[in-house]
Order: sequence, then C-alpha cells, then structure tokens
Amino acid sequence: MPDFMLELACPGPVCGVDEAGRGPWAGPVSAAAVILDPATAPAGLDDSKKLTHARREALEAEIKTRAVAWCVAFATVEEIDALNILQATGLAMRRAVEGLSVIPAFALVDGNYRFKLPCEIKTVVKGDALSASIAAASILAKTARDRLMVEMDAVHPGYGFAGHKGYHAAVHVEALRSLGPSPIHRMTWAPIRELLGHD
Repeated sequence: MPDFMLELACPGPVCGVDEAGRGPWAGPVSAAAVILDPATAPAGLDDSKKLTHARREALEAEIKTRAVAWCVAFATVEEIDALNILQATGLAMRRAVEGLSVIPAFALVDGNYRFKLPCEIKTVVKGDALSASIAAASILAKTARDRLMVEMDAVHPGYGFAGHKGYHAAVHVEALRSLGPSPIHRMTWAPIRELLGHD
C-alpha cells in the first residue's frame, strides 16, 4: 500500500503527480497534482487501476476535501497530435502543478520520465503503489478523464466512449470502420491511421 515515506524524505510542500489516458485512441490526456497532509489524508489510497469505480469516486471526493491542494489539467487531442503523447503528458502535468493553490517545492512523478515542471522532481517507477500523493493524483486524473469521456459519448454517439473511454475495444474498432473518426480521435496514432487506411 502507498504511504508517505517518499514525501517525508523530500523538502515540502510535496505534490504527487500522475496521468491518465496515455494509451487510448481518442480523447485528451489528463494529469493531476495533489499535496496531502499525512495527518488528514484519506484512508485506502491506492493505484486507481486497483480500485473499483465506486471506490475511486468516493476517494475522489475525500481527496478534494482533505488535500492541502489539488489540481487536474488536460492536454487536448490537438496538442497530442501536434506534440506527441509524451510531450502532451508533460504539458498536462505542468498545467496541473502550476494550477495548485500551494506552490510545491518538490514533485513526486509516477514513471521514469523527467518532465519539465516548475519545481524539483523525483521520478518514481510504479509510484502510485508507493506514494500516497501519487496514488491520490492517479485517482483524480482517472476520475476526471473517465467523466469527460462519458460526456464525449453524448457529444459523439456511436463510438461507445462511455464504456471503453477511448481505448482499444472491439466495439470501438467497428464504430471507426462504420462511422469514421470523430473530432476527438488521435489521428496521428498508428492504429487509427492503419484502421482507416491512411498508411
């Protein structure tokens, strides 16, 4: 279970940073930055992928109530196509950190890539399983993006975005073949281009 050992080893305030949506074929990438106080942090924080939808929703509300500061930000499909997904992820993370109401001295970032952020950085592989702050950020990033993709399902019906959230799924492939791409598909992605015969 994630704890606060990494946070306590860094000069504070320390924010955890994580993303959601690097892999899908459609939709933006989201990122969250969260500063927690160990004394008031919610119980049961964990990697968002290990939690049920209901548990993520409950923890999202607790994190937003109890965190010292939090922010969720996005990089758009247009930015993903223009920059590439790695750089767009870094852009979303920077926006999230810059959007915090408390300026962090240090950021614990899930993964092994050192994005350019407005503070000192420590990368943590599988950080959402090791750091409570990163786990909290993973929950906020995922719940925000999932909610947005449910909204996009109503704006762009027929693709099944509410179910698969833009990821590879049989229903998604069939919809692309019959409907063509929507405005929120990542047109530079090889699977999309191959499916539509652009390569």
